[in-house]
Formats: sequence, C-alpha cells, structure tokens
Amino acid sequence: MEVNKFSGKSYDETLKLALQTLNASEDEVIIHSEEKKGGLFKSTVYELTVTPLSDIVEFVKEYLTSVLSALGLTVSFETKIRDRQIQVKMYSDDNPILIGKQGRTLSCLQVIVRNAAKVKFGSAPYISLDVENYKDKQIMYLEKTAKRLAKEVARTKVAVEMDNMNAYERLVVHNALANFKGIYTESTGEEPNRHVVIKPKEED
Repeated sequence: MEVNKFSGKSYDETLKLALQTLNASEDEVIIHSEEKKGGLFKSTVYELTVTPLSDIVEFVKEYLTSVLSALGLTVSFETKIRDRQIQVKMYSDDNPILIGKQGRTLSCLQVIVRNAAKVKFGSAPYISLDVENYKDKQIMYLEKTAKRLAKEVARTKVAVEMDNMNAYERLVVHNALANFKGIYTESTGEEPNRHVVIKPKEED
C-alpha cells in the first residue's frame, strides 16, 4: 500500500497540497509531520505523511488476514470509521480462539495492529477490534456489575475493590457510576494490577 509523503517550506501549504492531491478533508486523514531544520542559508522543510483513514482500514484488514491465516483462521470483517476512530468487528467459526481467555488474545491483536499501522504510516488513529459483539456484551456486564456493587457500598458504607481491569474497562466503570448517589470511584494500584475502588461518600 502506497505511503503518501509531501514536503514543503510551510506546514499549512504542504498540508493543503496533500489534501488537494488526495481529494480529502483534514477530518478524513491521519497526519504525521516531521520538521527538518535546514543548515546554513537553508530553510526548514516540513515532511508530511498524510494517510486517508480508508487506506488504514484496508491495511488493517489485510494485516489481520495475513496474521490470522497463518494461524489457520478464516475471518471476515465489518469496519466503521467514527469520530476519526476505526472500529473493526471480526466474524469467524473460531470466535473463542480469537477472543482468548478473558479477551486477552483480542487485546493482543489490537495492540499488534495499532503498532503495525504506526510503523507503516508514521501515525495511526485509535483502532478498536471486536469479535462479533463480545466487547458490547462485556461492557453491559461490567456496567451491571459496577451498579450492583455501588448499591451495596451506598447501603453498607463499606468500600469495595473490583477486579483488575485495563484502562478502557476502568473508564467504563467510572462513567457508569459518575452520577450514582452515595458513592464515588477511584482507580488504584500499578499496571497490570490496577483496579477500581467504589467508596461511600461522607454525608454532608
């Protein structure tokens, strides 16, 4: 897949040229910029790698197909670009293998794909991988569990520590309980043992 590089003496002018060449808006691309200082009597040169999000989607699908084919897995994809983020849902007859224990295989695939995209294009948007609706179901379960524990904390006034979670899962819990009366949440611990603690609020 072609990498689109542009250079010029002005960042704005170079970006304008790139967008015109690619027939794209700034919201439709990812930009990686390098500023190279000129020597004596030479001006600064701006080098931009400008990649349409649609190109990154195609790269992600091709990369995943290659990796998963090597593992003997046949996978189809459903992709979406939303708020400059790429969402990829994978469908396979071997979903448990793709997901892995507690979603670890899926998480590792996501990290690998993001790193590959950064190496290829210099920069990459947030890329989220899912297997059918696994993450949606996990989020619903996590929110339900958090609210059940929050009710207990509000009733007993005793703090509760939840299981270790990644940053995204902790954010889900914080958001789910942001307006919950009688409690507040904190993240504590060091990775990979960082988790959410639900604590009772002191009455005014």
